[in-house]
Amino acid sequence: MKNFDYLPAKSLKEAAAALSGAGRTLAIAGGTDALGALKDKIHKESPTLAVDLKTIPGLSYISEDGRGLRIGALTPLEKIAAHKTVNGKYRLLAEAARSVASPQLRNMATIGGNLCQEPRCWYYRAPDDQFHCLRKGGTHCGALLGENRYHSIFGGARAAAPACTAACPGNMEIADYLARVREGDLDAAADIILRNNPLPALTGRTCPHLCEGKCNRGGFDEAVSIRAMERFLGNRVLERAAEFMKQPVKRTKKKIAVIGSGPAGLAAAYYLRTAGHQVTVFDRLPRAGGMLAYAIPAYRLPRNLVRAQIAALEAMGIIFKLNVEIGPRGISLRALRRDFNSVFLATGAWAQKNIRLEKSELLTSGMAFLIAGGPACRGGAGRPGRSKPAGKNVLVIGGGNVAVDVAVSARRAGARRVTMACLEARDAMPAFPEEIAGAVKAGVRILPGWGPLQILETGGKVKGMEFVGCTSVFDAQGRFNPGFDAAQKQIVKADRIILAVGQAAELGYAAGVRTLRGLIVADVATQATNLPGVFAGGDAVSGPASVIHAIAAGRRAARAIEIYLRGSRKRPEKRERAAVSPLLAPDAACYVRRARTFHSESKGLSPEALRAEARRCIDCSCVAVNASDLAPALAALGARIKTTRRTVAAEDFFTAGVLRSTVLDQDELVEEIRVPAPRPDSVQGYHKFRIRNSIDFPIAGLAGVFSSGGGKIRDARLVLSAVAPIPLRLKAIEEFLEGKPAGEKTAAAAGALAVKEAMPLTKNRFKIQIVKALLQKAILSAAG
Repeated sequence: MKNFDYLPAKSLKEAAAALSGAGRTLAIAGGTDALGALKDKIHKESPTLAVDLKTIPGLSYISEDGRGLRIGALTPLEKIAAHKTVNGKYRLLAEAARSVASPQLRNMATIGGNLCQEPRCWYYRAPDDQFHCLRKGGTHCGALLGENRYHSIFGGARAAAPACTAACPGNMEIADYLARVREGDLDAAADIILRNNPLPALTGRTCPHLCEGKCNRGGFDEAVSIRAMERFLGNRVLERAAEFMKQPVKRTKKKIAVIGSGPAGLAAAYYLRTAGHQVTVFDRLPRAGGMLAYAIPAYRLPRNLVRAQIAALEAMGIIFKLNVEIGPRGISLRALRRDFNSVFLATGAWAQKNIRLEKSELLTSGMAFLIAGGPACRGGAGRPGRSKPAGKNVLVIGGGNVAVDVAVSARRAGARRVTMACLEARDAMPAFPEEIAGAVKAGVRILPGWGPLQILETGGKVKGMEFVGCTSVFDAQGRFNPGFDAAQKQIVKADRIILAVGQAAELGYAAGVRTLRGLIVADVATQATNLPGVFAGGDAVSGPASVIHAIAAGRRAARAIEIYLRGSRKRPEKRERAAVSPLLAPDAACYVRRARTFHSESKGLSPEALRAEARRCIDCSCVAVNASDLAPALAALGARIKTTRRTVAAEDFFTAGVLRSTVLDQDELVEEIRVPAPRPDSVQGYHKFRIRNSIDFPIAGLAGVFSSGGGKIRDARLVLSAVAPIPLRLKAIEEFLEGKPAGEKTAAAAGALAVKEAMPLTKNRFKIQIVKALLQKAILSAAG
């Protein structure tokens, strides 16, 4: 255990100030397990300061006034359990307090400490932080695929963004739309995708899907095929574009010009049109789509899909003006700023970068090769009369995604041998690993760690390239400054050499816009440039990147333009990445392995196959339960918790976030618990199932308050504990019981209804029977 400073606080104000300081702090409100947790080093970082709240005077009391019971935050549980008024009028609270641990511990434990305790999950409390779980800032919940007999049967809590969403440049809400797929609501799933990505049919075929690389299911067997599901739902959107991509109901008179019809421009146009604005997209080429329509090989992205996507956007009312030059030889940026309320620059990076070698004019541009045709545009092997032969022996210079596309396209065009050479080592190549693997599978030879030295030619015809070994690509300061070993040389024969060492943005049209190193300078959060009302995004800002990166930039710009058009200076709020969703859970069938017939490259999935794959998602939520006995009792009694800043209903006080189990801020403390006086005729009780009655936390618990009359239940408040990440109020059961007799038949029906939505894990299905038994016991007790 590491040393830490200790502060015996004299007031809540002093304690709050100390807790708000730098470093990790620990508040001690009861301390019954603080020493053990510190010795076990359950957290990656030990506290630098422990603030003892029990030294604060005046916070241990129980009093009753005309409105109900008032309990100080530092009141010991044993005092609550033994209090005459509590045992009489607030019996539920006394029973819950008495059920906690042993008398010795109850004398130390306080009601505030009990409510704010850390998770009791074994993975969370494992010594030396063996399992850096979701609740401690990790990427997965060990219990989902491990020991989970004491965990939630009613779903998981979204303590942090799932690993797939965190890895996605577009922040796609993957777990949410997979949940809708599991439920069979494919339209809702598609709508969720469109919130962040208006081109799912295209990204489903072109995106590197970094999400799959981070999928926690991959640690069990294989990652969920998010790509295949995005593609399926994207196809659904295009097939029913009139339903999913509608004209806006409310329209404004604001006009926005979008320069460039690539993914960034299309995304911005979609979201701005959805907001009701008049959007015009300008492009110098005869077909809309930018790189999507011209440079991405058609075997990866069929051109009919790009056309369908453009048609869907046109049907929304977006205007496309093609073959239009922006700049000195056409419409000036100044004119666009005059005629439109805002301008978004999304012109991409089309210019081929060159290398300084003699006779470099003999090299073919990689972009030109892709744009010219061949299989890159037509999707099959080269056809005579439709495309130029790639060459018999083709050498591609470059290690990025464009180089891979060029190399594979050359193979598909009929080249017998294709070699791809680059400066970088194999594991440092800029291309996505799956693209490199695909190239190797297609027969492309990879030559990493070699730099071009001289072009070999005879009579103006390429014969090959001499290479020198590359020992480093960047210098100590991270600048591009390759180092070579002149002793290592080799010759690669080729009758065609294609250069694909990166692209640059052509910014001659952007008069007055600040640039740096050949790229537009734009705010990372708003995409705003130095010119008022002018925004920029995509490859013209970032340099060559993926389609989803460009879409994300377009979406950010659309949000920022919206704020600009409203005349507000407020920056767009950063998207929350840790939304808690207590009842969004992994399906009970999440352990079903993928059928062998399922493959991410399949041309068409049935809805049944889609749902089967979605059921493999483990949702990456926390399934640790809230083990407090006082929490469900207070929620059932309608209590309110007064803090140093606000008053919160007990029912809303609990959450499941990173290093937090309540809604309290770091420097916010519980001051008092206020319990309204229950009806005089109410029947109260706390029913708890555990293995050893003297010390154990609940495996399941139920707090109930009933009011009856005429042999029937008039009103009920029921809250479960230890079966969900937060205390779970059974509102559906409360409504069901109203007006029904408190008999065996009603109790059995209520028990069955209560577990209807249960989603047990592999080892805790037994909890379902416990919940039914506790509920039946509680209802029968209401009969008197």
